[in-house]
Amino acid sequence: MSDADALLGDMKKALAERLLNAELDHHLDGEAVAGRPNCRNGYGQKTVLTDGGRVRLDIPRDRAGTFDPQLIARYRRRFPGFDDRIISMYARGMSVREIQGHLLEIYGVEASPDLISVITDAVLDEVAAWQNRPLEAVYPVVFFDALRVKIRDESVVRNKAVHIALGVRADGTKEVLGLWIEQNEGAKFWLRVMNELRHRGVEDILLAVVDGLKGFPDAIRAVFPEALVQTCIVHLLRHSLDFVAWKDRKSVATALKDIYRAVDAEAGKAALTAFAESSWGRKYAAIVQSWERAWEEVIPFYAFPAEVRKLIYTTNAIEALNAKLRRAVRARGHFPNDDA
Repeated sequence: MSDADALLGDMKKALAERLLNAELDHHLDGEAVAGRPNCRNGYGQKTVLTDGGRVRLDIPRDRAGTFDPQLIARYRRRFPGFDDRIISMYARGMSVREIQGHLLEIYGVEASPDLISVITDAVLDEVAAWQNRPLEAVYPVVFFDALRVKIRDESVVRNKAVHIALGVRADGTKEVLGLWIEQNEGAKFWLRVMNELRHRGVEDILLAVVDGLKGFPDAIRAVFPEALVQTCIVHLLRHSLDFVAWKDRKSVATALKDIYRAVDAEAGKAALTAFAESSWGRKYAAIVQSWERAWEEVIPFYAFPAEVRKLIYTTNAIEALNAKLRRAVRARGHFPNDDA
């Protein structure tokens, strides 16, 4: 299982279990109205087979034994499309009629509007709890990146950035620290994000890998003054090649390798100077200027051994997560609001 699969698997398990608990609450309320005494009676475990692999769920039970979950039926083990269905229940904004049709089509069950309301509220509570959960005190590496999604805003569908922070713990495991939506990213927004991480328990970030977002390094250092800020080399390369004619791209990309493969910062600076004085540097002076502007955030890269350089060279770890999220939201088209 990939890191992205594992990261999303934890959320899907939490959402599915919150759905089941909300359904049991709804069932017990109905029993009480009917005058039949009943209550919770712990949990049973069940492993379901999904498109993304096995998911082990804690299934709530009632003392009277009358609870038979509609969303995950008692004797059912296989759930093709389970991942998409759980994520789609998380996507708020569908009308009650749409959700009723969705459940009837997918699960073959008819759900009442009251049950739908209980379930969607429970899912949103789970998401809010996840977004505000306590975090580790120290993260050796945190990757920051953005994913573009379509969201309706004042009757207009706009492309908005969902900013993602992916932390690497001391044992090497990865954790999504949070997601934030902001139309106009800037120093104030990033300062708010950093303060949120601080309030949730993060005391220090050793290395922050970013993609050259404006105002970001200063915001990180304002809250975590000892943090090293490293620009993503791959993002810097992509930006550099934006200035280059298509027929020249391969040659320019090869010439730039001498800069980021240098043994240390001094050799890297010398390689940048040599590139600036070369025919490519004179033809594409904007590339040299972009590297010089970002140089303070490139330098930390040279202080690490090859094994660590390979990890921080790019934001591939977070881009793998983005790819999973894109597949999960692609069928949605666009979301009705930011909360969705």
